[in-house]
Amino acid sequence: MAGKKESKGTDTSTEDKIKAAARIVFHKKGYAATRTRDIAEEAGINLALLNYYFRSKEKLFNIIMTETLTGFVQNMAVVLNEEKTTLKEKVEQIASGYIDTIIAEPEVPGFIVSEIRNNPNDLLKKLPIKELVNKSVFVTQYKEAIAQGKVSESKPLHFLMNLIGLVVFPFIAKPLLMGIGNMEDPQFNKLMQERKKLIPIWISGMVKV
Repeated sequence: MAGKKESKGTDTSTEDKIKAAARIVFHKKGYAATRTRDIAEEAGINLALLNYYFRSKEKLFNIIMTETLTGFVQNMAVVLNEEKTTLKEKVEQIASGYIDTIIAEPEVPGFIVSEIRNNPNDLLKKLPIKELVNKSVFVTQYKEAIAQGKVSESKPLHFLMNLIGLVVFPFIAKPLLMGIGNMEDPQFNKLMQERKKLIPIWISGMVKV
């Protein structure tokens, strides 16, 4: 048995399978409601094998949480720091890119919001979100637009909150909105696709971008 365990120690495919299963379960249930047994069942392995690769639920969760947030933030970083795009084009790219991303992984917004609420200070230490936004090309462009009288809202943070809220909130409230609109997933996703064009128009109307 010991020999088998040693060979498994170099099996990255098993480790990747466990991480993929953990991502699915944690995104759906969050940290508190997830059991390591749930992850093992999702991965199609026994609990002992999961514990061999990842000694604790907390360790595995920290990996998934960091990877999820990093991916979410890095995508925005690319857009915010693109020097060749205007503010309006950045809005269009963020709306379009994140709507597509969240349609593909609909559990992510609720997962991120829940964990940010539970442990915001730890997440800020792990990810340089503050520095990313404040030192971005976006903020420089925004300040220039204010000086030129092209933007009426003086705080870039308000701008980002409005933009992110318009993109993310419908996914967080999806069950409620689907009930109100008597929709199934295809109808809801079609509605979200329509927002790719509508969100830049709304943002432009709010701040004169």
